[in-house]
Amino acid sequence: MFNRFTLLLLVGIISVSAKAQMDSYVHTGEFGISTGVAHYYGDLNTRGAIDRPKMAAGIFFRKQISNYIGFKVSANYARLGYSDIHSRNETQRRRNLSFNSDVYELGISGDFNFYKFMPGWEGYNFTPYVSLGVGIFSYDPYAFLGGEKIYLREIGTEGQGSAAYPDRAIYGTTAVSIPLGVGFKYALSENINFFGELSYRFTNTDFLDDVSGTYAPDAFPSLPNGLPSTAFLLQDRSYETGTSIGIKGRQRGNSLQKDAFVTLQFGVSFNMSSYRCPRN
Repeated sequence: MFNRFTLLLLVGIISVSAKAQMDSYVHTGEFGISTGVAHYYGDLNTRGAIDRPKMAAGIFFRKQISNYIGFKVSANYARLGYSDIHSRNETQRRRNLSFNSDVYELGISGDFNFYKFMPGWEGYNFTPYVSLGVGIFSYDPYAFLGGEKIYLREIGTEGQGSAAYPDRAIYGTTAVSIPLGVGFKYALSENINFFGELSYRFTNTDFLDDVSGTYAPDAFPSLPNGLPSTAFLLQDRSYETGTSIGIKGRQRGNSLQKDAFVTLQFGVSFNMSSYRCPRN
């Protein structure tokens, strides 16, 4: 009887001690790095194909408000690009446009953990999470002509900035993103986590790919020697696939739908923690 009572007393003391330690542990935040792939969706990729991913990378700092809620500041890079030649649509393949762009983004977001997350504590070292935020990013689409890299914004491929189309302003090189993400993180130890995150970014621009409105071939006069200008050759490249389809006023892109991109990244993060006096 005495031995049984002693055993129960020891178990109780151990349980209370463990609970006190858990109450005193505070996961204050983490910082980390990640790498993965990015993909673009817009006027050149209208069917949501996932077949031409490019590289992505990022760094971040997350401040934990509680075991469930955190706020994150991040800096990300993504290479985006696509070409009409990958489309299943015959008209798009005839259009024959393409682009690449380097995207640099700064963002803030709020994260919500589905499970209580306490790195180093068995049973509390894994959680899926969701994330929603806002960011600002820079972009500058370019294409290649005869092996030469040409920035498309500068030449106004839809007549932007030309005397023939004074109502078409040159678009900017920065835009706003709304990242919506889902992910998971697993504490490998008290100090290090492994994580993965899929984030879809809505944007407020339709010019990630330099395609939005209608053709404007009359905005590009021939050179003094009678040859077509570089801008004229890039605003409509259907001449490379057959007869030119770039007639003035004909639809070149869909201006009613903004462009978007998605990233899938995996990485490691390093925990920060502190201790407080346990509750009575």
